[in-house]
Amino acid sequence: MIEKDIVKEGLRRTKIDEYLESKLERAGYGGMDIQVTPLGTMIVVYAEKPGMVIGRGGKTVRGITETLKEDFKLDNPQVDVKEVDVPELNPKIMASKIASMLQRGMHFRRVAYSNIRRIMGAGAQGVEVTISGKIRGSRSAVAKFVEGYIKKCGEPSIRLVKEGFSTVQLKPGVLGIFVRIMPPDANLPDKVEILPPQIDEVTEDESIEMESTEDIEVVEDLVTDGLEQIEDIDEIEDIEDLEEIDAENDIDDIDDLEEIEDSHKLEEVQEKVTEDTPKAEEVEDIKDLDELETVGDEN
Repeated sequence: MIEKDIVKEGLRRTKIDEYLESKLERAGYGGMDIQVTPLGTMIVVYAEKPGMVIGRGGKTVRGITETLKEDFKLDNPQVDVKEVDVPELNPKIMASKIASMLQRGMHFRRVAYSNIRRIMGAGAQGVEVTISGKIRGSRSAVAKFVEGYIKKCGEPSIRLVKEGFSTVQLKPGVLGIFVRIMPPDANLPDKVEILPPQIDEVTEDESIEMESTEDIEVVEDLVTDGLEQIEDIDEIEDIEDLEEIDAENDIDDIDDLEEIEDSHKLEEVQEKVTEDTPKAEEVEDIKDLDELETVGDEN
């Protein structure tokens, strides 16, 4: 049955996690991840102190590999160790630290608040620490400490919130420490970010360039308007010149006509003069008559 195989695989993973936690308690065990590959089973171990996981000359890693192969029946196990970048954001490491502090006899409230401040100082959005067991007396009780914003239900609480658990043996009994941390990079689906309005800042150089461009545009407009006006004036002057030329032509025509009329008049006058003037013979006859008249008067 598939269900039985799933349950067996989950049980084996839990046993491996418990074994690594007990084996690497001093190294700051921060969890593990199992990846099945065609070459074998890759086990990635996260720890605060990777050197203690490897051991001197790799002795500790080789011992863990042999145990995983013989006791847990893993096919060709390969252990890879990675360092935790920010231990304060790893709930498993913080739960182990709280357990060790309680084992040293510190008060649970002081332990809880000091670790919460460390977690929030690392940039977490929210944290919840729960300590349960005989913390006040002979009766079992639960103390919960919460700070910041943390999801309690729904899909984001499963996908985004990290959880860690640890136990500690005290004289009154066993205490359980449960730590839930919401990391700073958790993007909630109901989160809405309102962007501020964008204001374009114009520097002095840009303002000068803008003014110069505006001046250039104004000058270009003026030049184009002036050219258009000049063209209009030239057209008007051309029309006036044509009118003047036409007028001069008309005047010349009139003068020519007047000259023609004057010539006709002169010809008529000359004709009249020629008609009115006596001929030379007639003039001589007239002179002879005048002489005769003068002689007659003398007589």
